[in-house]
Amino acid sequence: MTAYAPIHAAPDGALTPWRRQLLLLGLATAVILIAFGRDAADIADIWWRSDTFGHCPIVAVMIGWLVWQRRALLAELTPRSWAPGLLLVGMGAGGWLLGDAAGVAQARHLGLLFMLQGAVVSLLGPSVSRGLLFPLGYALFLVPFGEELVPPLQTLTAKMCMALLGLVGLPAHIDGVFITTPTGYFEVAEACSGVNFLIAMFAYAVLAAHLCFRSTSRRIAFVLFAVTSSVVANGVRAWGTIYISHLTSIDFAAGFDHVFYGWFFFAIVLALVTAVGWRFFDRSIDDPAFDPARLIEDAPPRATSLVVPAAIAAILAAPLIWSAAIAATGREALPNVVQLPAVKGWQRAPYAPLTPWTPHFAGADHRLLGRYVDARGDAVDLAIILYGHQDEGGELIGYGQGAVGPESGWAWTTRARNPADGMAERITGPGPVTREVVSFYRLGGTTTGSAMRVKLETLKTRLFGGSQIAAAVLVSAEERQGRSARPAIDRFLADLGPVERVTDALAADARGR
Repeated sequence: MTAYAPIHAAPDGALTPWRRQLLLLGLATAVILIAFGRDAADIADIWWRSDTFGHCPIVAVMIGWLVWQRRALLAELTPRSWAPGLLLVGMGAGGWLLGDAAGVAQARHLGLLFMLQGAVVSLLGPSVSRGLLFPLGYALFLVPFGEELVPPLQTLTAKMCMALLGLVGLPAHIDGVFITTPTGYFEVAEACSGVNFLIAMFAYAVLAAHLCFRSTSRRIAFVLFAVTSSVVANGVRAWGTIYISHLTSIDFAAGFDHVFYGWFFFAIVLALVTAVGWRFFDRSIDDPAFDPARLIEDAPPRATSLVVPAAIAAILAAPLIWSAAIAATGREALPNVVQLPAVKGWQRAPYAPLTPWTPHFAGADHRLLGRYVDARGDAVDLAIILYGHQDEGGELIGYGQGAVGPESGWAWTTRARNPADGMAERITGPGPVTREVVSFYRLGGTTTGSAMRVKLETLKTRLFGGSQIAAAVLVSAEERQGRSARPAIDRFLADLGPVERVTDALAADARGR
């Protein structure tokens, strides 16, 4: 005789494994977004106001669509809590803490994403997470990144323009990212670097490669082709604007470029890239995203406890507590009055630049700017910026901080020869007027011109203690009548002596108060 056990359907409202784990995941997601709400709001604000990351909401929609397409396959799997997934939550929490201490917003944003991904892995288990592997990885495109590519892309675009102008026989002269032709004076500005086009194309190419190809080599080739096409196409677009202005007028070319680039250019290049890749597609639209049979675990999942959710809560609390603790340490008050130093061989003079220029350092406690003139009549400008403590939006290194401030009328031109422990660059303002600027940063006993080194020193002093006083010293001069400003700057630096002597004296005054 064979006995059969009756099969009863789960009563309505019963906590099936999927219901239970999704409830826990929803709760964990809400806790993460609330606890780190400042960073979530920052990301959303960047999506809203930045043209570079305007595609990110579409990425979020695509992730939802990718998960929805997998719903029937996922239903064949059984979700469960999985303790090893807590490693990803911990990585995110640790990355967020490092970003918070160093003042690196991208690290905090990436840490937030890792915590959300870790919650999915921890609360849905290995089999479900493998089924969601691509949507989870594709979520990296939700983090605003890539703006550090702007300067090299500006330079590359300018060089492509010069090569193409040479091919059509249009004489031109290049100075960094500025191009002069018989028609006019053109700047390959940040908006012309093509970084927004490049990042959006990269996101599209990765998605298309996943959906349309099986072969890993074809996927890689398609992504590389799409990215290269976007860079080359942007160079052609910038050249076309200059050439059209030569044939018509600058105003007409500027209007044409705005309309064409804003509405049609990206769509045309996107269509061409897709058309070229079409013949190599080797994945059918009906192919399943994954094979559930290969992901089903041999052993039945054990009953879920609250240990993993509780561990997630503890991991989330740790960086917030540590951040609050270190935020209250190391603050030092600066003197109320700070003066520019006397420099042997140089006299103070009225500040009378050809074009007004002031370095931009938001949130600084002191900003000093003065002009010095030597016996030769050469003028050099010295700026000293002081922070008693670096906070969010008020730090040495950040967006818009430095020699070129947002909406200042000045634009970065090119790198220059770096001095020891410093960084040199050329900037151009209305006129046009070109100015060379040498920058030094002083923090934690280190003098450097490296933004990365500043962030590492900030991280070290914030995590392990030490003086929070930070300073920037900028020495600059205008190029007049085609003469390089660098010889005057170098003489001034030699007479000024080590920049740390100036900044450390101010720090010593602060501690002696």
